[in-house]
Amino acid sequence: MEEKTNFMLKYPVLMIHGAGFRDKTFGFINYWGRIPELFEEQGIAVHYGGTDAWGSIEENARTLKKRINDILSETKAQKINIIAHSRGGLEARYLISTMNMEHTVASLTTISTPHRGVKIMNIAVDLPVGLYEFCSFFVNVWFKMLGDKKPNFLSSSRQLSERYSVMFNECNPDKEGVYYQSYASMMRFFFSDILFLLSYPLIKLTNGDNDGLCPVESAKWGDFKGVITTKGILGISHCGIIDLYKINYKGINIPDFYMGIVKELSERGL
Repeated sequence: MEEKTNFMLKYPVLMIHGAGFRDKTFGFINYWGRIPELFEEQGIAVHYGGTDAWGSIEENARTLKKRINDILSETKAQKINIIAHSRGGLEARYLISTMNMEHTVASLTTISTPHRGVKIMNIAVDLPVGLYEFCSFFVNVWFKMLGDKKPNFLSSSRQLSERYSVMFNECNPDKEGVYYQSYASMMRFFFSDILFLLSYPLIKLTNGDNDGLCPVESAKWGDFKGVITTKGILGISHCGIIDLYKINYKGINIPDFYMGIVKELSERGL
């Protein structure tokens, strides 16, 4: 058995997933790959947000508020550290700013979160409402079967557009007393991840470097710590950065990257 970490976190860690997935899909596919297991092996308790895959930012933030209060009651801690991926970072920011939960959050680390939206998602905003609602109905039904309580694909997907992000950022400024830091991930070629075979080149043309879904520039928020990619030709996709594939990339170990995040938080006294 590996030795446990020689550092201590002052506050518990809450992990918030992004759009289109749940903490555990089909009951056994963990959104965060090997990361929770490594955390637990090192004595770091893992807490999940329990949000819907396609819930709106507002609805998921309400779920997070209850979840955080439950964690604080259970652990007797005063605050938590949040690690959020993709849209989960927007939900956390809404929670902190609009819902005035800054007194319960010590830090927010966002991974590949589209803080400034995605240009190609502006197209979705311009689609006929009737067509969008028709497609959304089937997405909502499917994810309700998977466990979502209030799926709202229509609203949730539109909230990823660049247009929406302008209003969102104006209404949700950073709160004093909360440490904000961010990371971006980046694919190197369109074939780096088959899931983003089409989206990567489209976003590359409109937003520049990206991980298949989130532009690098859009991921920058607060203390930007850098772009996470590989030394090889593939790079790291939007799914790769959360260790969904459990792949050992050239030049970077994803679970160890997350251990580095919590180690730095502990060094900051968080």
